[in-house]
Amino acid sequence: MADVTRIRLRPVREADLTALEDSHSREADPWNWFRHMPAGALRRRFAEGMISEETGTLAVEAADGALAGTVSWFTVQHGPTAACRALNIGISLRPGHRGRGYGSAAQRALVEYLFATTLAERIEAETDVENVAEQRALERAGFTREGVLRHTQFRAGRWRDNVIYSVLRAEVSLDQF
Repeated sequence: MADVTRIRLRPVREADLTALEDSHSREADPWNWFRHMPAGALRRRFAEGMISEETGTLAVEAADGALAGTVSWFTVQHGPTAACRALNIGISLRPGHRGRGYGSAAQRALVEYLFATTLAERIEAETDVENVAEQRALERAGFTREGVLRHTQFRAGRWRDNVIYSVLRAEVSLDQF
């Protein structure tokens, strides 16, 4: 299981925005790059608030205090009522912080935070079928692989398949909250 003591989740600060903007490129994060962002888009989102009822973004801070990246979530609807909602999470680590176990630790910490602060029963995550490192990180974070979703994302000029993972509330101990 992921060691959540390696990182800390915290609100995004204004001082983080330049580093986060700089790490949003095809070269810096090819798995999360879908299009160029309009100038100032992140700063406008920050001014409006990074957490709402439907979505949210938190900063991932390494043990040394460095900004390692962000984790985020959004609501997905699997049926007609509020009881049919799940949360889908994602992560974007800055290039110098990848391959150190921060991804699985941050995703596990986010799962624990969301189960402690929402009524969600299911948290899911998707990643490209070719992103083996993220698949391993999700498994270390306690997620279960469910299957492949065909042609769910258009990225880098072509349709891509995703692997979907989930974790249920009963599968997570929330004793520390």
